[in-house]
Amino acid sequence: MKPITRILFFLLLSIIIWSCSRKKDSFVNRNYHAVTAEYNTLYNGQLALEQGREEINQNYADNYWDILPIERLDVDDKILLPDSVRNQNFGRAEEKAVKAIQKHSMQIGGKERNPQMDEAYLLLGKARYFDQRFIPALDAFNYILYRYPASDNITHARIWREKTNIRLGNEKLAIKNLKKILDSDRLDDQDLADASASLAQAYINLNQIDSAVAPLYNAADFTDINAEKGRYFYILGQLHNRLGETATANAAFDEVIDLNRKSPRIYYVNAYVQKARNFDFNSGNEEYLLELLTELEEDRENRPYLDKIYFQLGEYYTRLDSTDKAIEYYNKSLRSPSSDIYLKSINYEILANVNFDRANYQDAGKYFDSTLTYMSPDLLEFRTIKKKRENLEDVIKYENMAEETDSILYLASLSEDEQVAYFTDYTDELKAKAIKEMEAGELPVYTASIGPENNFPSANALPPADGTNSANTFYFYNPLRVSRGAQEFLRVWGSRELADNWRWGSNALNQSSINAQERIMDINLDNNPLYDPMEYVMRIPGERSVLDSLATQRNLAYYQLGIIYNENYGEYDLAAERLEFLLENDPAERLILPAKYNLYKIYGAQGDLQKQEQIKNDILQNYPDSRYAAFILNPESVQEDENSPDLLYKALFEKYKDQEYEEVIETANEYISRFTGDPIIPKLELLKAQATGRLLGLDAYEKALNYVALTYPQTEEGRKAQKLLNTSIPQLKVQEFNRDSLQNNFKLIYPLEENERDMAAQLKDSIEKAIAELNYSQLSVSVDVYSPEQSFVVVHGLETESKALGFEELLKKNKNYKIDREAFVLSTENYRIVQIKKNLRTYMDNN
Repeated sequence: MKPITRILFFLLLSIIIWSCSRKKDSFVNRNYHAVTAEYNTLYNGQLALEQGREEINQNYADNYWDILPIERLDVDDKILLPDSVRNQNFGRAEEKAVKAIQKHSMQIGGKERNPQMDEAYLLLGKARYFDQRFIPALDAFNYILYRYPASDNITHARIWREKTNIRLGNEKLAIKNLKKILDSDRLDDQDLADASASLAQAYINLNQIDSAVAPLYNAADFTDINAEKGRYFYILGQLHNRLGETATANAAFDEVIDLNRKSPRIYYVNAYVQKARNFDFNSGNEEYLLELLTELEEDRENRPYLDKIYFQLGEYYTRLDSTDKAIEYYNKSLRSPSSDIYLKSINYEILANVNFDRANYQDAGKYFDSTLTYMSPDLLEFRTIKKKRENLEDVIKYENMAEETDSILYLASLSEDEQVAYFTDYTDELKAKAIKEMEAGELPVYTASIGPENNFPSANALPPADGTNSANTFYFYNPLRVSRGAQEFLRVWGSRELADNWRWGSNALNQSSINAQERIMDINLDNNPLYDPMEYVMRIPGERSVLDSLATQRNLAYYQLGIIYNENYGEYDLAAERLEFLLENDPAERLILPAKYNLYKIYGAQGDLQKQEQIKNDILQNYPDSRYAAFILNPESVQEDENSPDLLYKALFEKYKDQEYEEVIETANEYISRFTGDPIIPKLELLKAQATGRLLGLDAYEKALNYVALTYPQTEEGRKAQKLLNTSIPQLKVQEFNRDSLQNNFKLIYPLEENERDMAAQLKDSIEKAIAELNYSQLSVSVDVYSPEQSFVVVHGLETESKALGFEELLKKNKNYKIDREAFVLSTENYRIVQIKKNLRTYMDNN
């Protein structure tokens, strides 16, 4: 190196080292740190911030069913750990801003000499803002306002501070400060647009819609960013719709449409959709609207938004009462790829209501299930739809029962030749479908094989004859899922031997598709039991007892459906059809009279007086002494009937309170058989379960509750039983005996065997007489049932075990009482456990 070069090198090095100092206020130092901060640290920070904002815009899902927010930012309630960030890009932007401040800040003489530091703090505040750490963001913006009052970024900082205040819920403060900003005459167009948009958002948050309109128009007029302009005009259209100003709203949507490709396509499509919703069918040209929506549908650019367009076409046909055509488009909307979850829930709800109105309650139930899947549980509509779905539980249950039993009984009624012919047709269809799938290069269902040998399902694994799938959710219980999994395996791996390291075997991946095709052609459908009609014929029950049981289930289902359709839904035609079918198919005696009486009421509701008169005469002639005959002759007697289910239940409940548990259980069984189909049945079942628990203990109680919960899940009693099973039963099961020495409340118990029950009242009277004469007013006596074989006379209110034993001794030796019976002492808590679990013998053995 030449001497002159060395001198220049060391001179340049010295200048650089000298200029790195942040303590010297010189031209070189200031510009070195300014340039380094701007074109190195802050530049990378800004890039990270923009990447983070782009990511937010891509991931944010706007809800076009509500007023859009001015700014896309999905604020969540997630609490982060210290030093954690929601988005790595914003974390990096904040890191770069902090680094710029730490390495390039020049605080000399109480004044900042580096002109880029306000940019650093602005970047710091924005990064924190978008990372949803609004309090630290507010600190950063306030720092600029207090420490850099002459900064070029002072207006930006003031606007961002108010945006942060809005996020923190300080809308009124933000409105006050934003108005001051807008009164300034030093704002450029974009600052004016940002401030006006923020002011509009504050008014929207406060639900002052009319006040938000003017500032949002200013924002739309002054912004140079077309994406913002399109969003602002779309929001203006929504605001005018909310205010009922349809014409003005359409004008705002026209502004969005005029921007066309200059703003995001989603605004363009939704603007057309909103205008279609605003269309006046009473005075407008319906053909024009259809032509407009059809053009939107056919435009290739609108393919990502076909879900919205199809839905609006469905709404169009709904308004024209073309329900079938509307259903077609609602289904198209559902089949189109969509990220609009709320739109899916609306489509499902509309289809559910259509099926409900058409009395297709099974399909309606399925659509309501799908609606609830896509709808937020926080919405009021969710609870309404859930209740409506729960009310369908009965009708779906009994319709399924009726269909299944009808199908089996129909097949059982055919001759063997007819059965074979029926299932031959069915298996031929399956075989034709399988061959078609094989020709397309796919494995047919139930014929998938991933090993060297074909393993077909057993007869027990075959699907029902009606083609419906099993409700089993376990993967290997569902042959369709197994078959699809096998197809996917063959597609990727080909046919593999069952061996270690099978993934690295001799069969290369590029041979997998060839091997799969070879395996498909080797499949012999004739050897598969799925395609053998005799496999199905063999599974049809033939025993008379089984068929009778199925007929009984079917008849009960038809009776219940008749009652439900009549009383719950007012579907008189369906109700009459079900009950008429019941009476034609040899129902149980207990169902005949209630079915006829309900038909009598249904014919009256239909106005079919001839049929009503016929069935009236039938009841009066064949059942003249029944309460139904009395109801027909004197309808007011329904309210006065002493044998009505409600009055009988009340009387039975009084017996339950009197601890007559055995009689309650026996009588409840009688009433359940008598009042089949009456709404009182679940109440009787729950009362019987409670009596069973009091008489037989916890295990019997749990079993009885489980029956009520499973049999009547849609009723209040069924839900109460399930709640007890989920909460009370587990708590009772874990309870154990406590040490009596730690208790402060005891009972003296006189056990009586079954043959001594008549003595219980006499013993109780004797103890009560002693209590009164001895002035033991704190004591009381009761007779408690323990089991069918044993009951207790119990003295309550004894403070200690010794006092209880002393009172027993007193009653035994006092010549006025001489109660010389065996007794034992239990703490109140342990007595409760004994009564719940019926484990007195365990307690006595351990003590």
